[in-house]
Amino acid sequence: MSEPPDTARRPPAGRPPRVCIDARLEDGMHGGVQQEIMGLAAGLSRLGGDGEEEYLFLSYASAERWLGPHLSGPCRLLPRPDPPPRRRRPRWRQALRDLDRRRVRLFRRLRGRPPVREAPLPGSDGTAEAAGADLLHFATQLGYRTALPSIYAPQDLQHLHLPELFTEGELAWRRGLYGPLCRQAAAVVALARWGKDDLVRSFGLAPEKVFVIGLASILAELPDPSPEELAATRSRLALPAAFALFPAQTFRHKNHLGLLRAAAALRDRGLPVPLVFSGRQSDFFPEIEREIRRLRLGDQVRAVGYLSPAELKALYRLARILVFPSRFEGFGMPVVEAFQAGLPVACSNATCMPDIAGEAALLFGPEDVPAMAAALERLWTDEALRARLAARGRERAAAFSWDRMARGYRALYRRVAGRPLGAEDRQLLEAMR
Repeated sequence: MSEPPDTARRPPAGRPPRVCIDARLEDGMHGGVQQEIMGLAAGLSRLGGDGEEEYLFLSYASAERWLGPHLSGPCRLLPRPDPPPRRRRPRWRQALRDLDRRRVRLFRRLRGRPPVREAPLPGSDGTAEAAGADLLHFATQLGYRTALPSIYAPQDLQHLHLPELFTEGELAWRRGLYGPLCRQAAAVVALARWGKDDLVRSFGLAPEKVFVIGLASILAELPDPSPEELAATRSRLALPAAFALFPAQTFRHKNHLGLLRAAAALRDRGLPVPLVFSGRQSDFFPEIEREIRRLRLGDQVRAVGYLSPAELKALYRLARILVFPSRFEGFGMPVVEAFQAGLPVACSNATCMPDIAGEAALLFGPEDVPAMAAALERLWTDEALRARLAARGRERAAAFSWDRMARGYRALYRRVAGRPLGAEDRQLLEAMR
């Protein structure tokens, strides 16, 4: 194992090492990233006195509601003022964004890649430094210049693979942040082995600089819903007796349109499969609604919007199957959530999904609508298959835990901060390479 980076520094004598985790997110806006931060907080809190580190979660003041309940022991909030409330984007501005995306797609067809103006890497506002942090963990994809040793977790590089789904401005800030932050960091974290290979390939990083630390589901931290709570959720959301669940924000790459076309094909063959979409409804949602109307699926599709973690856990218990047709994922949290809930899964074979799903799911190509329809039909109609996959999923879920994730991050924090490593730390770091 190579030595800790030269930027590592030891905390002042008599003070434990202090890790600042940049967790500045708006509640409900960032899906899996928000769940990852809650899970990391819960895992590090449970480590308790098993170590001397302090963990400061740099966050907006409103995070007391969603992050505060998961913090205890060595973890605490380092609050900053909330950003101004977001205003709904005017239709003319959304039309300009759609036009920009079409222009990016046109340039990609004509020239092979879209035009991009890189934004400069912003400087630190000094909050972490003033709090006496010894290292920074950028956990939200965003970051800034800092003299502190840092760990960067970019989640995924979707913009390099599907640039046509982004505006020129979105491409500019991603390309202006991701590469420089990876180069600045003492260590870079990928969520799956596929993601590590992608980071090494895309940015020319040394493989030994990139560590693989998987995720788990924050839903495992919540109590199981009671029969009365399940009935109340079914009634409030007007859910059908049986349905296929697709929990995802309505981003283009999640592939709601492909799933709708697969469902329409099955309906036309006499098998109407009810679909329930949960997740924050983005600017792309009106296009999904238009496709629902075009395919005459209004009586088959229920879009329930953003749900709290407790409501989402109830939804997993009520569903018959999970279908996850995404075109690109850094990890694919809903698949792990379904495994933990004992819900059988059909998912795409894009990016890291085969690594995450293993032998516990039916796989299909995300662009292959007939294959998606066939997998949906098999899982919906074959009770024995559902039982087998649910059992495999429960076994597979054991590989994903917040405690393991927290111990992995703690080992990495110690390495980057130049702290002594125990036998468990060395074993974890080796397994994460």
